[in-house]
Amino acid sequence: MKRDICTLFDKNYLSRGLALYDSLREHCPKFTLWMLCMDEESYELLRKLNLKDIRLLKLSEVEDNRLKSVKSTRTSTEYCWMFSSSLPLYILERDKNIDMVAYIDADIYFYDSIEKIYGEFGNNSVMIIPHNSSKKNKWREKTSGIYNVGMMIFRNDSKSLEALRWWKDRVIEWCFDHYENGKYGDQLYLNDWLIRFQGVHVLHNPGANMASWNIGRYILSKKGGTIIGKEKETGKTFSLIFYHFHGLKIYLNRKGKIKAYPIGILHKEIYSQYIEAMQREFEKIKTID
Repeated sequence: MKRDICTLFDKNYLSRGLALYDSLREHCPKFTLWMLCMDEESYELLRKLNLKDIRLLKLSEVEDNRLKSVKSTRTSTEYCWMFSSSLPLYILERDKNIDMVAYIDADIYFYDSIEKIYGEFGNNSVMIIPHNSSKKNKWREKTSGIYNVGMMIFRNDSKSLEALRWWKDRVIEWCFDHYENGKYGDQLYLNDWLIRFQGVHVLHNPGANMASWNIGRYILSKKGGTIIGKEKETGKTFSLIFYHFHGLKIYLNRKGKIKAYPIGILHKEIYSQYIEAMQREFEKIKTID
């Protein structure tokens, strides 16, 4: 089955969006990746690259008058957050033949088959993923939310569309990069979705959305080319499906190569693959710009 997936970024996250694309080509047999370019520079560069299985979108195609009416009150980051609801809603409303669409943050990289996620999602309408924070980071969920927007799936049905439209309304009302009265960006709005909407599934597989805030819960190893995680408390093992490189800072040396600061041996396999992928994308971008 062909998977419809969407992501968004500006020129500053372009190399990450391309790394995500390459990882999907390896771990998703058939897909269309809808790329919303938040600026003209990223759109023009991707148009010249003319990549397979990509559907490019200009910001002007997706933003409507309601979004534009509050644009001046938001930073560029805050405005990007507003499209985690608007982008999948735009895709589902424009094409009724699309069965479902997954939203994925551009700073995510796949290490194993995405079909493991869809298999668990089953026939539900909406999929959300918990932060699964480690004990020392659990306190962060008060201000960052129980669930992470990194990957979500929306089926093209009334339950999912209701959730997306409600979410879009909320971020137009309030979406800022600070905590205020139970809100933070686009993310805390998901906290009550299990009781607010029908057909919502919380993904249980810990191999999806491993990140800096939860990696402390696991022991990592490698077996036959697969990165294996083991929960310290339960002993449950799983393969790493995707890692969320939220907050990763990129440094280039004098030769234009990505510089890696020392990383613990348990995490090296995860980060080294991502660094190599982004280096390939930097070189690809440099051939055009």
